[in-house]
Amino acid sequence: MKLLENKTAIVTGAARGIGEGIALKLAEQGAHIAFTYVSESSAEKAAALEQKLIGLGVKAKAYRSNAAVFEECESFVNDVISQFGGVDICVNNAGISKDNLLLRMTPEQWDDVINTNLKSVFNMTKQVIRPMMKAKSGSIINMSSIIGMKGNPGQSSYAASKAGIIGFTKSIAQELGSRNIRCNAIAPGFIETDMTHYLKESSGAEEYLKKIPLGRFGTAEEVANVTLFLASPLSSYITGQVISTCGGLNQ
Repeated sequence: MKLLENKTAIVTGAARGIGEGIALKLAEQGAHIAFTYVSESSAEKAAALEQKLIGLGVKAKAYRSNAAVFEECESFVNDVISQFGGVDICVNNAGISKDNLLLRMTPEQWDDVINTNLKSVFNMTKQVIRPMMKAKSGSIINMSSIIGMKGNPGQSSYAASKAGIIGFTKSIAQELGSRNIRCNAIAPGFIETDMTHYLKESSGAEEYLKKIPLGRFGTAEEVANVTLFLASPLSSYITGQVISTCGGLNQ
């Protein structure tokens, strides 16, 4: 029997990169997948992923929904419950970065990052805890970042949003533990995705690699493997934790 047989998982921001890898990994282990994307330009990729997931023998549906908007999250989760019968796993993966030195950062840039990365986690978690409480089980997995633990010049908004996710995760784990609902966070380091491709191709790539004890960038599948562990019964006594997936960078 597969680890997530007949479970239903929500994955936000899954049209590409880490989110796509997570959706595929959970589906491989038997989970039905409801995932979101936010822009019209991602619709074709989302449709392709939906078909790929269905090809793995699970139920899957792509939703164009903005996790930063509370009402859209409410509508999305209500539809998932109606179509899939419940929610067992919620992976809050949606995120953006708008890097800039604080001196040059606009309030709009700050708000965009905080809303997409942090407010979205509140929005989605608020919606999924009721069906999870009713079922007396659930796993919530929030995508933080090594930057939220270490900080980084030019990424104050991104670091603040990802650090906020860690505090939120630890608090929710304490609130919901008695209901058998677990909440953990993953803090990826430098992972090869469309968002970080420029780092690998930059002149300073060797300097980044020198800081990573394992000497390489990580992959979306490696983050997906950690997500699978936290979503499955293999981690049934783990909650309120932050798992760094960074090749040893956070030492």
